[in-house]
Amino acid sequence: MEEKKYYENLKNLTHATFCFENEDHTLGNCLRCILLQKEGVEFAGYTVPHPTQPEINVRIQTTGKPAIDILKESLDDLGNMCDIMLNKFNEALKQS
Repeated sequence: MEEKKYYENLKNLTHATFCFENEDHTLGNCLRCILLQKEGVEFAGYTVPHPTQPEINVRIQTTGKPAIDILKESLDDLGNMCDIMLNKFNEALKQS
């Protein structure tokens, strides 16, 4: 029940930091670039707390839309980009 309450509070936040476990610069940099292209994003960045910790912290600040909604959209966009790249790669393999 606490998780739902936490999520409900998060839906109203325009400034938030999200922790992604078992991730590194690969996701952090891609996600940051996509976030910065979104309308209404004032700031987007990520940090790796320590080189031995497999996690990143992604910070998002928006002008009105909840940060979690922008994050979800950006993750969907990243997934779509990966699908397009995979399809193009597979097509190139078939042609060779």
